[in-house]
Amino acid sequence: MFISKAKIRSAMAAATLAAALAGLGAGTADAAGWPPLREGAFLYTGTHGTGTVSTVDLTDLGTCHTLSEPSRSVQVVNGSASLLLFSGAHCTGAHPWASGSLAQSDLPWAMLSYRVIPA
Repeated sequence: MFISKAKIRSAMAAATLAAALAGLGAGTADAAGWPPLREGAFLYTGTHGTGTVSTVDLTDLGTCHTLSEPSRSVQVVNGSASLLLFSGAHCTGAHPWASGSLAQSDLPWAMLSYRVIPA
């Protein structure tokens, strides 16, 4: 007995949708460890928004800021500005990382400096 291609495609689409919905649920559970979202930008010395917090002045566009302690996570809630983070002091490093204007993320490596940029 053969199953039609249309039935196979429908079954695959249903399985993909179920996996995507399960992934959304898992993402929500993971985000529960973060501090509550609030307007502004914040850098944390630990992952998942833990450790010492540094508040970023989002109106100071373009100025390089070197941190006293490396940041391991970031939270940004702002419609007009985002962060460009650098692994070296004085906005140096081979691969800067951009946050976006709505972000809550562990950073790929420790960041030592940042610059506020337009979103």
